[in-house]
Amino acid sequence: MCLAVPGKILEMRDDAQATVDMMGATRSVSVRLTPDAKVGDFVLVHAGFAIEVIDAEQARETIEVLRDLEELEAEELAGTGAMTAAAPAGAEA
Repeated sequence: MCLAVPGKILEMRDDAQATVDMMGATRSVSVRLTPDAKVGDFVLVHAGFAIEVIDAEQARETIEVLRDLEELEAEELAGTGAMTAAAPAGAEA
């Protein structure tokens, strides 16, 4: 499964690289696949590449879903102490 994370372009450089804020973390990403992207645009970032320019509302919705997933994972880890694989049926503890 692949996941692309939305980020806001903070700075563009001449080498087809941009500084992007992705949920508070800044990263350098290639904008070769999104030649029309500009400072202030939101892009989906996958494997170090901006792969699509998206609107601010779509970025907000996606970030909200990602934060919800983080909360669910934290709750899961807090409830079990750790994520473990279930023992096969009939296996002794």
